[in-house]
Amino acid sequence: MKKLIFIFSAHIFTSLFVAGQDQRGIMDKSKLPAPKDHYQTEYSFDSATQPERWLNQKPGLQVSFASTDKAYFRSEVPDINETKEWTGTAWRGERANTMILIWSPDSLNQLRFVLKDLANAKGQTLSKKDINLHLVRYVVSNYPYNSRDATCDVSPHKEVYLMPDRFENFQQFDLPGKTVRPVWLSIDVPENIAPDTYHGTVEVQSEKFKTTLNVSIKVQKQLLPKPHDWKFRLDLWQNPWVIAWYNRVEPWSVDHKILLKKHLALYASAGGKYITTYAVHSPWSDNSYMIEETMIEWVKRKNGSWKFDYNIFDQYVQLAMEAGIDKAITIYTPVPWGNRFRYMDEATGNYIYEVWEPGSAAFKNVWNSFLTDLQTHLQQKGWLEKTYLGINENTLEQTMATIKVIKAHSKKWKITYAGNVPSRSLQVGNEADFYRVIAACEDNWNSRRRRLCREHCVRRHSGKYHGDLSVNQAGRQ
Repeated sequence: MKKLIFIFSAHIFTSLFVAGQDQRGIMDKSKLPAPKDHYQTEYSFDSATQPERWLNQKPGLQVSFASTDKAYFRSEVPDINETKEWTGTAWRGERANTMILIWSPDSLNQLRFVLKDLANAKGQTLSKKDINLHLVRYVVSNYPYNSRDATCDVSPHKEVYLMPDRFENFQQFDLPGKTVRPVWLSIDVPENIAPDTYHGTVEVQSEKFKTTLNVSIKVQKQLLPKPHDWKFRLDLWQNPWVIAWYNRVEPWSVDHKILLKKHLALYASAGGKYITTYAVHSPWSDNSYMIEETMIEWVKRKNGSWKFDYNIFDQYVQLAMEAGIDKAITIYTPVPWGNRFRYMDEATGNYIYEVWEPGSAAFKNVWNSFLTDLQTHLQQKGWLEKTYLGINENTLEQTMATIKVIKAHSKKWKITYAGNVPSRSLQVGNEADFYRVIAACEDNWNSRRRRLCREHCVRRHSGKYHGDLSVNQAGRQ
């Protein structure tokens, strides 16, 4: 009886204890996403459209060179003419590229590559240090491969697709059964190498298998200029805050700037010319996974005047220029999406958000103050002549109203514009120093108008189809 009384008392105590717990902050556990057991480098629940083809594949390690002008999907048996031989041709100073595909119906572990020097018949070598390998990772796209309807807007497709896109350094990796892994091979041909044909091998090894690939490259006598001296415009927008977030470092700390130097060096080696900077907070209406912060702090003083802090702006521009990216600076943007601007109120210490419509009295007043201060700062730095004010995908009315304010302030300002209304963008072209058409040429235009549109699309740095390059047919990028 005493034992029963004790159990009953303990039950009452436990019930009262649970009932007395603080329930604030409670969540429905069923709504939480199930956490993964380990860090996930890429998604792996895609499925083959023709799974029966794996049954006809030879067991073990399958390796072949493949065209860089096609995409190869993770769960699909590759449609290629298998070959263990690759011959490339390049100028001195040029980078030659090829693709290596690895696939198997079986799971393979500890896959790795062994590089060796390439040599000509005279014994002269192209060092293996100039040969680079990158694993190609798959990323999620909301458009299918080779899509013609990709835009920045919401995708009309209900499904998502796994696309080969992201490069990753590696030492070795595992290959799950019935999957494909592309590996990108690049050869940076030295400027001072003797013109000739160089031969060598690349070994692909796993725990149980080994395959040898034969590599040859014909080096021509022509010398490619250094990327800094290339004439075409390469303007890849940068978001420095993504690098800090991804690597878990404090933005603009010493560690962050070390990482930025590495990324900017890659951009410069590709011929990058334009430095992307931001004069307003979150210019694209908070639609980025990692918001672009402002590099120029706006402060409204107690007396109503304005003060602008260029500390981060100067640091980033200097880092980019030291990396060799020094042709132009683009500052985004006089027209943030939604016309929302943020500033620090000196009187309260609070950030204030206000909407200033292009052409309005408030817009003209504040932007004249900013442009005066910015112009002085750029002149002191010696950067004014290479600076563009960037406008991106705003309506024609907003764009023209903004350009009017800028040009009225000073004829020295240069403007770059990316627009999505090509039938009317030519009007902007008369005012902007550089612009590119984003939308496709319209089918109902006459031949002359379509030709002009195509010229703007190609010559002014824009593809006919705008969207994530990972869905484009590789050879058309």
